[in-house]
Amino acid sequence: MSKYKHIFFDLDHTLWDFAKNSKETLSEAFELFSLASLGINWNEFIHEYWIVNDAFWDDYRKGRVTKEELRYNRFHFTLKHFDVDNFELATSIGDYYVKYSPHKQNVFPNTHETLNYLKSKYKLHIITNGFEEVQYIKLEKSNLAQYFEEVITSENAGVKKPDPKIFNYALELSNAEVQESLMIGDNLEADILGAKEVGMDQVFFNPDGLPNNEEVTFEIQNLKELIGIL
Repeated sequence: MSKYKHIFFDLDHTLWDFAKNSKETLSEAFELFSLASLGINWNEFIHEYWIVNDAFWDDYRKGRVTKEELRYNRFHFTLKHFDVDNFELATSIGDYYVKYSPHKQNVFPNTHETLNYLKSKYKLHIITNGFEEVQYIKLEKSNLAQYFEEVITSENAGVKKPDPKIFNYALELSNAEVQESLMIGDNLEADILGAKEVGMDQVFFNPDGLPNNEEVTFEIQNLKELIGIL
């Protein structure tokens, strides 16, 4: 019998397929704002955007940039890479992206099957660094909200993963004991090391099988593997 009673999930890149949903929205924005007419190639645009976006999210987690700076500068910096220095355009793309991407419904394979199984056995919760106003839309539109009792956002908690305060806040809000809790996420630093620091067991969701040297409680490549663990 499992010792766990509470399962905490990250949302983006763990359940909600951030990359696929983002790419769909960015493709729409690329056409809507006629970026090809500015001499920008789609494949080069999306490649550069991923690099810039990842860097800004890392800075956001570490408190180096604000939410607004992240929202718009990731597009401004991407455009500037192609010699298009137009902050007004970057703002328009940023607003479009934040408005429409949360409505995308792509989730990782076996997400609903796995959550249906877990829901009958455990109390399920979300801990996310994503923008609060869009995370609830994602959960509703992708039909994920039904599974979760508490949704803990970094804005609501006042700190971001991997700060131990957000995990302790989540435990308190969920009335959960740390030794009976399990954190599942894709980000080694934010999800896994953050949970480990407060003494919570972890599942590293690593769908691409990327090599790493961290000691984790469990590591999986497909969410369905949770059924075998739990």
